Amino acid sequence: MGPIAYYLATLVVYFFIFAILTWGLNIQFGSAGILNFTYITFFAIGAYFTGVAMMARPTTDSNMRYILGLNWPFIPSLLLGALAAGLLGLLVGLVALRRLRSDYLAIVTVSVGAIVYDFVNVNTSAFNGGDGIAGVPYPFNDQLNLDPNTYIFFYVGLTGFVMLVLGVVAFRLYKSPLGRTLRAIREDSDVAAAFGKDTYRFRMIAMVIGCLYAGIAGGLLIGFISALNPGGWTAGETFIIWAALLVGGRGNNWGALLGAFLVPVLFVEATRFLPEIPGHPVLIAAIRNMIVGGLLIGVLWFRPEGILPERKARFPFVGSTQPRKDAQLDS
Repeated sequence: MGPIAYYLATLVVYFFIFAILTWGLNIQFGSAGILNFTYITFFAIGAYFTGVAMMARPTTDSNMRYILGLNWPFIPSLLLGALAAGLLGLLVGLVALRRLRSDYLAIVTVSVGAIVYDFVNVNTSAFNGGDGIAGVPYPFNDQLNLDPNTYIFFYVGLTGFVMLVLGVVAFRLYKSPLGRTLRAIREDSDVAAAFGKDTYRFRMIAMVIGCLYAGIAGGLLIGFISALNPGGWTAGETFIIWAALLVGGRGNNWGALLGAFLVPVLFVEATRFLPEIPGHPVLIAAIRNMIVGGLLIGVLWFRPEGILPERKARFPFVGSTQPRKDAQLDS
């Protein structure tokens, strides 16, 4: 297999993972209006717990220190990572969601992200501190025993299957009574509460589900790249996911899918393979950031609802005083 095919397969894996991430954020913000400005933290928690669950317990002469070391297979490890991210989302929601003001919620999430980042970065006994964990076993490779060129296509199928399952869940959730209730709370929480909806409980459900999506995406990524350190989940990574959702169209799962392709894959990951400009080693990265920022500003200015806006049901105004045409004909 040539380098171009390997490169394209890598981008497909990233697209599937970022699609899951963007769908999770769309459940939180697009449906429930939850301003989670540290969404990437839940992604990192899912990745870390998936990784340490798959790895063996560190030996005394090992350079890495980390918790667990369960030597589990990939599927239970991935579920553990998702549950860890969901549990953290539950704990954050217990503090942040009781007050529905978006600014209060945003400040709490940013604070939680800073606390988790500093704890992981400084505490070397949890996930090996700033150096991070490495050498995570590749999922199912011990059983399949594939060469790297063949294994990447297997991983394309694995991540594609997980994305398909979670995509079906996201679309069904949007059309379900739960999804309609979340959107009602997003539009006006006081009106929803007046109709007997427990706004706190419903927003908590959206918070946890979105964090589960982030944890699964993190587990899939660490299974692919086999390593993770705090430099891989900074505030800039959260900005990329938010940009993907806002550009594609919040509240629309198809828009989130489009945004995941345009921003994280096309403008961010694909440009990492461009050759460096002599004498300007960081110029490509700077141009990439400017393009993403300019794209986001342009979309928010000219089409604030995103490229594929949310479809909203339109009903005739019941209290209209205009006579109906059929009534006029009858008279």
